[in-house]
Amino acid sequence: GSGSSTRRVTFEADENENITVVKGVRLSDSVIDRMKEPSSPSGRPQSQNRSSGAAIDEQLKKRIAEELALERARRDSEAQKRRLKQEQMYVRDEFGRLLEREKISSNEHLTRAILRERAATEEERQKAQRFARQLEEKDRELKKHDAYYKEQLARLEERVSLF
Repeated sequence: GSGSSTRRVTFEADENENITVVKGVRLSDSVIDRMKEPSSPSGRPQSQNRSSGAAIDEQLKKRIAEELALERARRDSEAQKRRLKQEQMYVRDEFGRLLEREKISSNEHLTRAILRERAATEEERQKAQRFARQLEEKDRELKKHDAYYKEQLARLEERVSLF
């Protein structure tokens, strides 16, 4: 790296696996590619101890990187599953609320229609009663007129018979 870097570099050691974790170091793509490549002792001009240790370190780094990538992918997948379930629950709840509103609305429309029909039926019944009363009244009036005319006719016939 550069000698004038102001970046802080930390080293941590894991005693269980003899791994050194370096934080804060920038690596180029070629270095990362070399870390990912399987190590072959014949291709590198290093000493036997250093090449086998470096190969083991590279394999461990590669394995750790793969495991981290898998773990990250698993977490992302689980997060997506949780979001999908939440969205499904939200949609299900929204549909439930929408259906409930539609049900209430249709019940209100049905209730209004029933009330309108009852009102119309009651109005028709009252109108029929009113017409029946009017008809009875006319019938009584006609009977009165009939009786009057019969009485007048009887009087006229009586007068005619006297002459």
